[in-house]
Amino acid sequence: MTDGNHNGAGDGQENVPSRQRRRFPGISSRAYEHPADRSALVALRKLSGFDTVFKALSGLLPERSLRLLFLSDSVRVSDAQFAHLHTMLRDACYILDLEKVPAMYVQQDPKPNAMCIGLDEPIIVVTTGLVELLDEEEMRAVVGHEVGHALSGHSVYRTILLFLTNLALKVAWIPLGNVAIMAIVTALREWFRKSELSADRAGLLVGQDLQASMRGLMKIAGGNHLHEMNVDAFLEQAEEYEAGGDLRDSVLKILNVLPRSHPFTTVRAAELKKWAATRDYQRIMDGHYPRREEDKDTSVSDSFRQSASSYAENVRTSKDPLMKLVNDIAGGAGDLGGKLRGKFTGQGGQSGQSGQGSGGGDGGSASNGSSDRPSDN
Repeated sequence: MTDGNHNGAGDGQENVPSRQRRRFPGISSRAYEHPADRSALVALRKLSGFDTVFKALSGLLPERSLRLLFLSDSVRVSDAQFAHLHTMLRDACYILDLEKVPAMYVQQDPKPNAMCIGLDEPIIVVTTGLVELLDEEEMRAVVGHEVGHALSGHSVYRTILLFLTNLALKVAWIPLGNVAIMAIVTALREWFRKSELSADRAGLLVGQDLQASMRGLMKIAGGNHLHEMNVDAFLEQAEEYEAGGDLRDSVLKILNVLPRSHPFTTVRAAELKKWAATRDYQRIMDGHYPRREEDKDTSVSDSFRQSASSYAENVRTSKDPLMKLVNDIAGGAGDLGGKLRGKFTGQGGQSGQSGQGSGGGDGGSASNGSSDRPSDN
């Protein structure tokens, strides 16, 4: 385990927690990657035309220009500038055993935001709004989140997503010119939302303080007003969001999330808390986790089966009206027409009757998803 004075880089600084934390030598990103992240990436790579676009953009994207832009118009984190962030970054790389420390920049922007981009080498960018919003332990989880993106190789796809999103806006006036691009952008967003769940787990492995991770997510949702917020109440919002309403609300949830690059904040908090209580998390903390040296022997089909199994379990246990209906259909439930009418009208599932409760909490209004935020933390 790391001691409180280990900064991960041997430079003598001591701006790390006095509490002990575990280090994970040789850890593979498979240890913390959400099954939905892996399956969405597999689906993305199978999307018609994606390989062609990926190969073309890999050679055309102006990465050198991107690096020069941040070098010239942002503050590069180092021992001399934002030294506390530099120490956090080196510490996070030490905890996750990422040998090459990515370049990190602070950009003037009041919006709380962080991202990991780059094709050849990842670059981490955080905004002043985020630095000013979070305390040291909350920020440590965010830096770990971004290092998790780097370790998982997410920066490549994130860079392509940013480029294609801008390109889609420029060619929107061309008839059908936007269709193919938006198909890939939609698939990239679906993957990226899932990859955020993986990176949240990496942030927890680095900070090893679940409460700090929860506080950071609450602040991203509600600002720097912790005295006005409560973790348990915040997580209750996620449960209400998942379970509330009828099928109409389920459809609205899908439509609300489609244009976003991130899952809703309450959902992220609930997912992270759920993972922190699992045996998988405890095994990692006990030192039992997949190693990078084993990655070459990993079966893609096995990973896909694990992802499919996870999806099936999520459908089985979900409280969302649409997911419960899917589970009922898969289980051979009868009176499908009655169930559909009941779910969409908020009435009972028994055909020929009205005003009966369906037993699924139908008729209640779902909580509204928060407006889209650009933060990648």
